[in-house]
Amino acid sequence: MRALIVVDVQNDFCPGGALAVPDGDAVVEPINRLASQSPFVVATRDWHPPDHGSFASQGGPWPRHCVAGTPGAELHAGIDRGRVDVVVDKGQAPDREGYSGFEGTELKRLLRSRGVDAVDLAGLALDYCVKATALDARRAGLAVTVHRGATRAVEVQPGDGERAVEELRAAGVEVVD
Repeated sequence: MRALIVVDVQNDFCPGGALAVPDGDAVVEPINRLASQSPFVVATRDWHPPDHGSFASQGGPWPRHCVAGTPGAELHAGIDRGRVDVVVDKGQAPDREGYSGFEGTELKRLLRSRGVDAVDLAGLALDYCVKATALDARRAGLAVTVHRGATRAVEVQPGDGERAVEELRAAGVEVVD
């Protein structure tokens, strides 16, 4: 069975958010289309404690974002929540990045319990959390397809998105437009 994993389409990663991905909200409609065709949809969210180690105030590289229970941590209002079967919160350990939806969560067990052997991935951001989740899905033995039109890259360095695609393809991930 196939499942769709919607990675971190949260207010803080969309325009006006604390760590906005350029054109981040443009993923909403393509994701809703993918979700309407998927028998099982999981959405991940960064759900950070206020002292998360990735925050610049704690010596990390990122501004404070997606703090658990805040409006910035909520899924973008445009995501069709009626199509989301399960929300998996990640990034809760203050001393771990938590980029991957598999890191410190029950995602692998959840997918296995549903008989999932292939996943489609979409969301934010291609060069961080989408990439990490896709690579961990491959390591878990799943067939993985990343939908390029339903993701956007942060592009901290120009070309990060393309480098992520190359890394994904090298790991056996199918990347489609």
